[in-house]
Amino acid sequence: MKHYKVKKSKIDNLGVYASKNIKAGTRIIYYKGKIITKKETERNPKYDNDKAIYLFNLNNRYDLDGDFKYNTARLINHSCNPNCEVDGKGLKLWIFSLRNIKKGEELSYDYGFSFDADYKQFPCKCGSKNCCGYIVREGSRWRIKKNKSNKK
Repeated sequence: MKHYKVKKSKIDNLGVYASKNIKAGTRIIYYKGKIITKKETERNPKYDNDKAIYLFNLNNRYDLDGDFKYNTARLINHSCNPNCEVDGKGLKLWIFSLRNIKKGEELSYDYGFSFDADYKQFPCKCGSKNCCGYIVREGSRWRIKKNKSNKK
């Protein structure tokens, strides 16, 4: 039996939910896709941030395009308080549980977007207590909180 099922998300559109209790450290789902070069990512309008894209930065030369129906992992949403993380060796990425996850809980991980001039293009809807309002990696969220307090 799979550890997950897809249904409407409280965060954004569709999401992936635990179909049974999952123990911390469990390998849940493989992030599948097509390996493409950074040059292809930059020149192909498919990867324009104005629409949903399912792109993983693998290294300095390659990305993983996960925009395929057979890649259920593409539907896992970002959260500022994630219960999963992405890990892998080489070009294979797996979604692992960070902690025990209860049946019916939505799976999420930190998308790890950098803090740069474009961060406002990616609003976060996770609703967690530590949410900064944007999809920005944990180590950079303090910058947004500082910016918010500076505007007051």
